[in-house]
Amino acid sequence: MTDHLASLKRFSTIVADTGDLLSIARLRPQDATTNPSLLLKAARDPHTQSLVSASLARSRARGDVAGAIEQLAVDIGGEILKLVPGRVSTEVDPRASFDTEATVRRGLSLIDRYAAAGIGRERVLIKVASTWEGIRAAERLEREGVHCNLTLLFSFAQAAACADAGVTLISPFVGRIYDWYCKAKGVADIAPDEDPGVASVARIYRYYKRHGYATEVMGASFRKIEQIERLAGCDLMTISPELLDALAARSGELTRQLSPDDDSADERLALDEAGYRWRHNEDAMAVEKLADGIRRFDADARALERELALLPAA
Repeated sequence: MTDHLASLKRFSTIVADTGDLLSIARLRPQDATTNPSLLLKAARDPHTQSLVSASLARSRARGDVAGAIEQLAVDIGGEILKLVPGRVSTEVDPRASFDTEATVRRGLSLIDRYAAAGIGRERVLIKVASTWEGIRAAERLEREGVHCNLTLLFSFAQAAACADAGVTLISPFVGRIYDWYCKAKGVADIAPDEDPGVASVARIYRYYKRHGYATEVMGASFRKIEQIERLAGCDLMTISPELLDALAARSGELTRQLSPDDDSADERLALDEAGYRWRHNEDAMAVEKLADGIRRFDADARALERELALLPAA
C-alpha cells in the first residue's frame, strides 16, 4: 500500500527544508533549501561541528573573516549536494534585501565560492528576498545564468513581479500567511479549504500556468500536512523533516489538487515599481510578514556571526 509522501512525489518535486545533513541523508529528497535560520541551527548541531570548524579555519586562513558565513553556507550546501541529485538553495545576506547592487554582488560571490569547490551553477539556486530591489537583482542574475529562488513571498504583487522578471523559482510561505490570519481572526486554526496560505499558492500557481510563465512555484513554510495535501500538484514543495515523516506515516493515495490545465486564473498583471509597491502595500499581511521575515533572518545571521567569532578554528 502506498503512503501520502510516495503519492505526493508523483505530482510534486519534494525539497527538504533543512540544513540537517542526517535528515537529508535519511529522507533523500530531490533538492534541499537553506536560510540563515537553518544555517544557525546546523552550526549548533554536534554532528556538523567539524564541518563548521574546518570552514571557519579556511576563512581565517584567507583573511576572509567577513565572508565566513558565506563560506559556511557554501560548505554546508556542498555537503547537501553530495546527498541530493538536484539543487540546493543558498540565501544571500538578508542585510542586502533593499540593495540591488549588493544582492547581485553577494549572489555572484556565492556562485564563485561554489565554483571554487567544483560545484557548477546549475546545481545552485541563489535565494533572494522578494523585495522590489531583490526582484531586480534576481532579474540581472538570471541574465548572467545564475538561477534564483525568490523567498519571503506573501503577496500576489510579489509573485507577478517575480514572473515578469524571469526568475527560476518562487517560494510562497503558506504557514506564515496562515499564522498571520489565525492571529488576526483570534483563532487557533483555520480549516484547510479556507486556509489563506493554501489559497495564495493555488492562485499564484494557476496564474503562472494560464499565462505560460516558466517560473516554478515551490510552496514553503508548512504548518501541517493538510496544507501540503491541499496543494498536491504544485511544482515543488519544501517540507520539514517532521512533516515529511508525517506524510510517510499516512497511508493511502492523494488526489491531485493543482493541475497546469486549470485556466481559472487572474488576468495578466504588468507592474512597474510604483504599481508593485502600491499593490503590495494594499496587503497588510504581506507587508508585515515580509518585513518580519527579513528581520528574523537578519537576527539569526547576526547570531551566527557572533557564534562563529567565538569558535576555535580546526
